[in-house]
Amino acid sequence: MPDNELYDLVIVGGGPGGLSAAIYAMRAALKTVLVERGAPGGQINLSDEVENYPGFTRISGAELAMKFAEHAADYGLEQVTDDVSAVEPGLDFHTVRLAGGRQIQTHAVILATGGSPRRLGVPGENTLHGKGVSYCAVCDGFFFKDKNVVVVGGGDSACEEGLYLAKLAKKVHIVHRRDALRASMILQKRVEDDCNMEVLWNSVLTEIQADETGVNNVRLKDTQTGEERDMPIDGVFIFIGFEPNNELVPAGVKLNSEGFAVTNEKCATSIDGIYAIGDLREKYARQIVLSCADGCMASLSAAHYIENRKAKAKEEVCEI
Repeated sequence: MPDNELYDLVIVGGGPGGLSAAIYAMRAALKTVLVERGAPGGQINLSDEVENYPGFTRISGAELAMKFAEHAADYGLEQVTDDVSAVEPGLDFHTVRLAGGRQIQTHAVILATGGSPRRLGVPGENTLHGKGVSYCAVCDGFFFKDKNVVVVGGGDSACEEGLYLAKLAKKVHIVHRRDALRASMILQKRVEDDCNMEVLWNSVLTEIQADETGVNNVRLKDTQTGEERDMPIDGVFIFIGFEPNNELVPAGVKLNSEGFAVTNEKCATSIDGIYAIGDLREKYARQIVLSCADGCMASLSAAHYIENRKAKAKEEVCEI
């Protein structure tokens, strides 16, 4: 791919949203390149099982990611493995700069950069990351076989990851700040029925402690009484949501108070030709199927935008 080569569309990120966008872009005959720094599929590769994607009663995240990638590749999608260092809007074309030094000019950009696990911000969390503190049960659960662990959170991710850990750990304690979980009812029922799981209601984790071998204790606080207590534990898994990976969002794009890109129903941002999808976009819920829908919508919208730009440019040439 030579420098300054003009593309119709550049997709930044190869998760479910980015790959879905690529499928629809290729079907629209757009000259498209997808840039992804890691494995295709993004964070769904870390999911042990996916049970709520239509068409698959149960499938591993890695297998679903592979199917997405294979589908996009079947259309002849051009893919580049690299980091994107900047997305620079322009009046004529937008420029996507790669860490390797290349730059791509394009009519439109779809940002599918996703999000990263939100941190608690408590003492011990950062220093003990990888020493008993984790944000991925599938990645690290094996190391806690027959041990006692804490899962912090009350949503779908916390329950899903907790249920996975319950198959390995001796006991899983879900720490939740309220008196009711936010997860879907089917997950709540599974947590309730699992004898290896216990929910610690109205509790927050305020500190993570360790000895020379790693995490060995957490301090919990009752949200109603303010009472604090220590709890010996072998590991801490944190699932309290995601923060948008918005470092590449151009300065002119409107963000909400939490840093998510504000878009219209077509996933278009406040800059013409720049789209935001998936976990980067402000929306009600965050699910794989919704990221895929975003990718579809953004590509359809981008195709219409690009077609109009090219038609206008042709008219201007004819008038000269």
